[in-house]
Amino acid sequence: MRRVCTVVVLLALVLTGCGSGSGSSGGDTGGADGEASSGAPGEWWRPRPGLAWQWQLTGRLDTSVDVPVYDIDGFHHSKETVDALHRDGRKVVCYLSTGAWEDFRPDADDFPRSVIGRGNGWEGERWLDVRRTDVLEPLMAERLDMCRDKGFDAVEPDNMDGYRNRTGFPLTAADQLRYNRLIARLAHERGMAVGLKNDLDQIPALVGDFDFAVNEQCAQYGECDRLTPFVAAGKAVFHAEYELPTARFCADSRRLKLSSLLKRYSLDAWRRTC
Repeated sequence: MRRVCTVVVLLALVLTGCGSGSGSSGGDTGGADGEASSGAPGEWWRPRPGLAWQWQLTGRLDTSVDVPVYDIDGFHHSKETVDALHRDGRKVVCYLSTGAWEDFRPDADDFPRSVIGRGNGWEGERWLDVRRTDVLEPLMAERLDMCRDKGFDAVEPDNMDGYRNRTGFPLTAADQLRYNRLIARLAHERGMAVGLKNDLDQIPALVGDFDFAVNEQCAQYGECDRLTPFVAAGKAVFHAEYELPTARFCADSRRLKLSSLLKRYSLDAWRRTC
């Protein structure tokens, strides 16, 4: 979930000098393999710090961006799209909301009203009661099956910090830890890497469960240092800013070894890199 006012979201990456544009590579280089994944049980892709990436959730997918990692909407794109990105040498991340209900998804009617709470600030989205794993685990397992069957290498599960927000449910930090670990386990059981989206307060407890982090606006809110446990563990941090110019965050991103982008809130193809 992109951050408005107090909500933090994800992603960091930095490589070489600042570039711009929606389709040019901007000097982004580097192989997609952190540690390679195979189909064997217990093995999946493990992205290393410094990997360049593209994050596009809206608009016609621009596959010309010359980066090793693409993060795209899991529902909107087909196995054929993922296969084509793989042929170009890309790793592909499946964006899903795991902590919020979305009225525009094809499985929206499968969620009982009892687990749907307050709006999260985005049209058509409401927080989920993550305590109700009896209801949510099979629903999320089906979504992750979709990502696996389309050939995605990893999952970006969004809205993973409901306990810090007004959800309509009395969620605790322990509830959130339990749910986030459930999502990580479900992804790993399907041979996919999984990223921790925002949820900065729980990074020390969750860094061992997740393979990378995704963060929004840590530079704007002075929080990027809190992502260092991932980098120290050899795990990528994919980071995006929306309001700061690259001159305001790229130096720190390089120092912290984040994979950083400047994006528009619409998360279309446009990007600027450090």
